[in-house]
Amino acid sequence: MIASVRGRVLAVRLDSAVIEVGGVGLLVQATPATLAALRPGSEAELSTSLVVREDALTLFAFSDADERDTFETVQTVSGIGPRLAMAMLAVHTPDGLRAAVAAQDLTALMRVPGIGRKGAQRIVLELTDRLGAPAGAEPAAAAIAGAGTAAHDQVVEALVGLGWSAKQAMDAVEAVSSGAEPGGVSGVEPGVESGVAVSRVLRAALRHLGRSA
Repeated sequence: MIASVRGRVLAVRLDSAVIEVGGVGLLVQATPATLAALRPGSEAELSTSLVVREDALTLFAFSDADERDTFETVQTVSGIGPRLAMAMLAVHTPDGLRAAVAAQDLTALMRVPGIGRKGAQRIVLELTDRLGAPAGAEPAAAAIAGAGTAAHDQVVEALVGLGWSAKQAMDAVEAVSSGAEPGGVSGVEPGVESGVAVSRVLRAALRHLGRSA
């Protein structure tokens, strides 16, 4: 088990990054929000989970141990593999998933591409006693409207990489950033780092796309 990696970021792609560890470049799969916080040439430390298959060894990376542990826990549900688990964490934070499961919020779970009503019901049934209670609320929506153009461009690129059209992606980002979307407000929240802003805009855009699907 490779629990974490620390090293220089060599490259960042739409769904993965390359981290140099001891002279070896490790390819790690990650959510767009995790990747948004990485910068080529900078140092990074990520929690990881190694998935072993007959034909491949795949390393998945996360911003912290809680996200990694949630990734591993949701895969205990029948029918959920690593890719779908990553999609769940692209749409929801670990606390967001806990809240959805605790409240039996099937609609929130069905916003994840690939999860239908039966799948959402199975998730609630099998994870109710495994994920635990949510620790707090989702981040304030003020940071969404305060994200700059560069952050918006990154989110559009990430959404296109996840399968939406460029128009759908741009419309979703505009909706959550303009204050017209429920939960979105206008104004700038001081001190919001670019990676955090990208993460918040991305999650809000994914929720918007899930509602309009």
